[in-house]
Amino acid sequence: MSNSKKFLIWGVIILAVIFLLYLLVQQFSQPEIKNRDSRGTSIVAFGDSLVQGVGASAGHDFVSLLSTKIKQPIINLGVSGNTTADGLARINQVLEAKPKLVILLLGGNDYLKRLPASQTFQNLEQIVNQIQQAGAMVLLLGIRGGLLTDNYDDEFAALARSQQTAFVPNVLDGLLGDDRYISDTIHPNNAGYQKIADKIEPVLKDLLE
Repeated sequence: MSNSKKFLIWGVIILAVIFLLYLLVQQFSQPEIKNRDSRGTSIVAFGDSLVQGVGASAGHDFVSLLSTKIKQPIINLGVSGNTTADGLARINQVLEAKPKLVILLLGGNDYLKRLPASQTFQNLEQIVNQIQQAGAMVLLLGIRGGLLTDNYDDEFAALARSQQTAFVPNVLDGLLGDDRYISDTIHPNNAGYQKIADKIEPVLKDLLE
């Protein structure tokens, strides 16, 4: 075989490898976040008792901790006991704040009440859509949906991909069952909320750059 043919064959192989690597990067890279050019004026945290900060002393909930870290106010719209349906019913509270970015954490109470996962994620999708239609970015926070197996993990990840949100998976990962971080069976203490804030901080800062 002549040298020219060898070079041609190797050239084709190299191009094929480069193309395959490009496809892999496209498949596994996080999609562009929708509304990065948002002209909103506020940052809102929207959700249930974890957003409200149940179990933490004043100023040690993860929303307050994040506000201190980014040196910007964050409006806390967490309501203990809220399901995704409750969140959908009061979405106007978020939209009235003219948000630039919404930190969204709902779904834990749906699991505790044994509500269908399909309905949980339909509600979450509607919440995300309404926030995005108002021109804001969404930072979706995952929550565990199961004791032995996490039935929500893949669903949260799929929702983040399809709706082009930023995403932090299972914010309670490594906290549940550890007395160092939990104030009761499901709510973190000050140290636990600090762990949650540490997980969220780099993603939040990236969105605000």
